[in-house]
Amino acid sequence: MIYTTTLLSRGSIFGSLISKVRQVVAKNADTAHPNHTQINNNVTPSPISMSNTTSRPLAAASISHSSVQHAKTLEEQIGLPPRPKKPLTPYFRFMREMRPKLVAKDPKITTVEIVQELSRRWVDVDAQLKERLQAEYKKDQESYVELRSKYDAKITDEQRAEIKQMKQEISDAKERKQLRKRVKELGRPKKPASAFLRFIASERMNTPQGEQQTYRDWHQKATAKWTRLSDDEKAVYLQESRKELDQYKKTISIWEEKMIRLGHIDVVRHGNLIDPPEPKPRKTQPSKGKLV
Repeated sequence: MIYTTTLLSRGSIFGSLISKVRQVVAKNADTAHPNHTQINNNVTPSPISMSNTTSRPLAAASISHSSVQHAKTLEEQIGLPPRPKKPLTPYFRFMREMRPKLVAKDPKITTVEIVQELSRRWVDVDAQLKERLQAEYKKDQESYVELRSKYDAKITDEQRAEIKQMKQEISDAKERKQLRKRVKELGRPKKPASAFLRFIASERMNTPQGEQQTYRDWHQKATAKWTRLSDDEKAVYLQESRKELDQYKKTISIWEEKMIRLGHIDVVRHGNLIDPPEPKPRKTQPSKGKLV
């Protein structure tokens, strides 16, 4: 168990192999189901779906033999046809040919075991088989380069800019997600709820949502009630919030100091990393001499 977990750690080469096997299996499934061939061959996993597969190799290992529904590519999202797919390398062509034989011999074999077994076989594979797979790959690669050149030539500058922007947004979202995960793992103190959220939580207990009432309607009604509260009625929630906020400020300061000492600068609020500017000396007005 320990060995398998280590071998399948995020970002590992083995994890990426399993990710590629999933694509090969999907392609085989499409061949086995002609009705779905046109749909699945024209769809490439989006960067988000590919990222998820690579970061979760164990999930990728538990694939099924049914046809796989893939998300739209960025090009398809802006109305372009799907881009040509890169051809499989000789190694993955070998896996595509050998995998059905392993499954036929042992239907209970897992994808992880398939990858391990075929990786061992590939080291001592027959030279003629390797040459054939290499020749097939080279031929498909030449065809791919030609198709991709024609495809790229049809994309306008506006579409390129839109695709670039979407890629950047995906990258930014991924970084934010990773940062949130790091912050949680490092035990950052949670910010206390505001006075309004405390009131909403109280209303959920005292005046729950009705069976025929949507949450949106209930929330709008509770918000309207909050606006009608007097200052004295709101003060109860404000005092609780301010008290916990003062404690939170002390706790988060201690935590951020600890993170700085440990070298986790990326989880510290930027404002706390900047020294306050030194006060500028006040300019003294030159004394005006009396006119004689």
